[in-house]
Amino acid sequence: MNKKHLTYLLLAFIIALGFFLRVYNINSAPPGLYPDEAVNGIDALEANDTGIYQWFYPANNGREGLFMNIIAFCFKFFGVSTFTLKLPSIIFGTLTILGTYLLAKELFGKRVGLISSFLVAVSFWPLHFSRISFRANMLPFVLVFSFYFLFKGVRTKKWLDFIIAGLFLGIGLHTYIAFRVAPLILIVALVALVVCQERFLKNYWKHILIFILFTFLTAAPMLYTFFYAHPEYWTSRTSNISIFNPEVNQGNFATTFLKTFGLSLVKYTFWGDQNWRHNHPPYPLLDPITGIAFLFGIIYMITKSFHLIFLRFVKKIRDEKLSIYITLLAWFLAMLIPEFMGAEGNPHALRAIGTLPVVFILAAFAFNYFIGLSERKSFKFNHFALPFIIAMLIFIGMFNPIKYFVFWAHTPEAAQAFEKNITDIGKYVKTLPAQKEIFVAVGNMQRVPVRFWNWENGNFHDLDPVEINDIKPKNTDNFVVIFTDYQKEEIIKSVESSFPDMKLQTFTDSFGTNFYVLNK
Repeated sequence: MNKKHLTYLLLAFIIALGFFLRVYNINSAPPGLYPDEAVNGIDALEANDTGIYQWFYPANNGREGLFMNIIAFCFKFFGVSTFTLKLPSIIFGTLTILGTYLLAKELFGKRVGLISSFLVAVSFWPLHFSRISFRANMLPFVLVFSFYFLFKGVRTKKWLDFIIAGLFLGIGLHTYIAFRVAPLILIVALVALVVCQERFLKNYWKHILIFILFTFLTAAPMLYTFFYAHPEYWTSRTSNISIFNPEVNQGNFATTFLKTFGLSLVKYTFWGDQNWRHNHPPYPLLDPITGIAFLFGIIYMITKSFHLIFLRFVKKIRDEKLSIYITLLAWFLAMLIPEFMGAEGNPHALRAIGTLPVVFILAAFAFNYFIGLSERKSFKFNHFALPFIIAMLIFIGMFNPIKYFVFWAHTPEAAQAFEKNITDIGKYVKTLPAQKEIFVAVGNMQRVPVRFWNWENGNFHDLDPVEINDIKPKNTDNFVVIFTDYQKEEIIKSVESSFPDMKLQTFTDSFGTNFYVLNK
């Protein structure tokens, strides 16, 4: 088998492994369906019912519409289920594995491509979010393919590469709010290319115009929505959590900035996102080996960039690697902005998801550096070093899935973070006879998953706990009242006193979460 066929075989294995890890036991891990996921599902169901598919859905602080419309497509053709709700995330997460390989291969060669794609396939952070129905999963996919075709276009000078890069970048505005800082990466990349390549603008100005034209072509519907039809959507809820807000920074912007920026950096290797919905607290986003490799990669690129800048401006020596290093560093810092410019829940793995491809490319670069170093040393050193690095990668491939499926997915904290009892209620309601009238006492957002699971049930009512005291069933002999474990005991007792012939049942799952059913 030649090297080319071996590379394709390894890549196919990595993608298949990544896809398997993203679909395995999808109904139970994460333990529940979070309300933000259910809102996406509700919007998709409504879109299918009405035939109205929106560019922007205003519910839940407003969300770009592409993801919900893709979910609607999945529902229409594959039915409504946990799997189809999460299928777009699974697909985009899997395609990001491929895109990371292509970009890393374009920048640093096949070996970095294979290692970085493997890390994306198996690591906890990308694996976890690829199993949650969040539109943010589209962001790494869009960025990695856009920059792959952009760098490829710079190398080949082919119009088609710049056209595809522009199309992908424009789609980015339809994905997730964090994408809006992506133009900063392009500005820095353009400056770096001008500095590193002689007569770059003269040779590529037509290609740049084509790239911009096709970027605006796919971005146009959202640009119209944001700037003309509904300019209030542009900021969404960001102004409420921005560190520029005096109520947030308490009159000390500098201190607040240093705190949020520091927290955004330490989450990869030292102290991670403390939200069980995003991570396995208190651990960092990366496993110890990948974390060390990432640190080495980013420190190497920073120091090497200073060295190459010195050579460029002092010695007048051009090195095109400088444009690559500067672009990746700019990508990393720019996609941290949505995290450190907000002061809510930091460190925040979700808001920084745009950094995901770069983080794993930097880590893979470090692995490749040491493999290359071992190849230049004695045979004995190489004979030891290469198997050791392969063993580390195998360890990473085992450590992260075990961490996710065996440990994180079975913790009570994860079940609570995803409000598993709300999902249990929704599924329980579906088991009841169609003619039975159902009243569920839930809070504002908690009612969404229950409603999602019972979208077509005309006898289903989700009510505020206060409203549940005044229910008037159509048939007092054929109804049921359900309470979450968050409801106060006096509310349950009040309803019991109104219907003394009904009995209270307690349903407890393996995590110790409860819900209560008042039934005859």
